Amino acid sequence: MDQVKIGKFIAECRKKNNLTQMQLAEKLNVTDRAVSKWENGKAMPDSSIMLDLCCVLKINVNDLLNGEVVTMENYSEKLEQSLLEMVKQKEEADKDFYP
Repeated sequence: MDQVKIGKFIAECRKKNNLTQMQLAEKLNVTDRAVSKWENGKAMPDSSIMLDLCCVLKINVNDLLNGEVVTMENYSEKLEQSLLEMVKQKEEADKDFYP
């Protein structure tokens, strides 16, 4: 997953929905600083709020994780790529946690 691309996508969707960073933060019970970090690609939203974030931004989780609206033509391919990337990241995290 490309955090910078996802961050730019979050910012774009937020602006399309006429929300400030502060307004989005309030809806999700996070700080505007957290939203700023997401949008700058310095952090990812916590998985516990991803569904709420998607609901507020009127996108789906697959779109969020790809950093773009996924069309039906490439939906399966993008979904598979996202899942493989998530598995890879989990395996790497597990290696660091269980050396």
